[in-house]
Amino acid sequence: MADIRPFRALRYDPQRVNPTLVVTQPYDKITSEMQERYYAASPYNLVRIILGRREADDNTAHNVYTRASAYGAEWRREGILREDERPSVYVYTQTFATPSGGKAERMGFIALGRVEDYSAKVVFRHEQTLAKPKADRLELLRATRAHYEQLFLLYEDAGEIDSLLRSGMKPTPTIDVIDEYGVSHRAWLVSDEAAITALREKMSHKKLVIADGHHRYETALNFRDECRAQSGDSGKDAPHEFVMMTFVNMNDPGLLILPTHRVVHSLKEFSVDDFQNASRAYFAVEETDPALDGKQATALLRDGGKAGTVLLAVAANRAFLLHSPKGEALALAGFSPRQRALDVVQLHKCLLEGVLKLSEESIRNQQNLSYIRDAGEALEQVRKGEAQIVFLMNPCPVQQVRDVAFAGEVMPQKSTDFYPKLLSGLTAYALD
Repeated sequence: MADIRPFRALRYDPQRVNPTLVVTQPYDKITSEMQERYYAASPYNLVRIILGRREADDNTAHNVYTRASAYGAEWRREGILREDERPSVYVYTQTFATPSGGKAERMGFIALGRVEDYSAKVVFRHEQTLAKPKADRLELLRATRAHYEQLFLLYEDAGEIDSLLRSGMKPTPTIDVIDEYGVSHRAWLVSDEAAITALREKMSHKKLVIADGHHRYETALNFRDECRAQSGDSGKDAPHEFVMMTFVNMNDPGLLILPTHRVVHSLKEFSVDDFQNASRAYFAVEETDPALDGKQATALLRDGGKAGTVLLAVAANRAFLLHSPKGEALALAGFSPRQRALDVVQLHKCLLEGVLKLSEESIRNQQNLSYIRDAGEALEQVRKGEAQIVFLMNPCPVQQVRDVAFAGEVMPQKSTDFYPKLLSGLTAYALD
């Protein structure tokens, strides 16, 4: 069962700092340019903790992790970060513009969730993880003993939980900020014990799917196991048994998944003709207008996707629509029907590995591969000669994410891009 708890969140005091100047995007979405901008915005910007600058003279006693710990402790002493008086949950809404130009709102709530082994079949993953990011986040957690960023978890119901949360919301939000992408983030503190008890009961029967934060969830698992080993027992209600999560109903109409396109570059040899011929072993291949723009590409994929898997491959002067995958493809041997139905699996196994001969290791290390959200930017890169070929695809439906996760299977990295991201710095969970 899912064990959800209220907590006394550590939050920026809006009387001491402007919240808009101290919050950030998640650490793995922060570019070097964004990092510099965050540093310049405020001496209390959270980037100093979640993704601090590395310095030339860093050593085991003085490094990015020790500085993060020192900032957290100092800001708490100064009252920049203050702990709420009562254990609460926090209703969290995000209002944003969709790629089609419409407006949407996504609603969830922030609370603590028990860290569960995957074998317990309470929390399910849907993407693979890498050792290096987990090692980095574990060092940060050891040093700070606080979770400064939220994990993004999905549950499923018909809207009863959202109705319950709305009934406990006050008119004025506790937190109200707009991020650099124009997304409005608002949170309401809910401390009513009866409402929280009802929420915990309703959530106790839910299965949870990690939407974003796989590396940080597995980091929390590793940290929990370290703490258990040090204490000699499981410590059922110890602080390290929980992590801060945002829970969103997977049936929420504002739950938006964007595609993440693949950009292939720096291949020693690449021939468009060879690619076209080799791809016929896996797909029906139709040549299409190489001058198409991002909107046209998106529309072409959307229409083609109604019949099943469809991918768009674009080189400098030619473009191909690949569809009707051939089920006998040896590249997909060993994959379940659920996985074979995923566009991203077809792309990785048949085209990246089968046709272009990229190894799984090189893909993991992004040696010849980069990822980009915007189709127009991907097309611009290949037309400027910065890439040899780009692959555009449709977003993965949340139903496929759910089915793969509940089956205990995984997708390649960067298979889903839930938008917008949860803002870091709204709440924090201190273990001490």
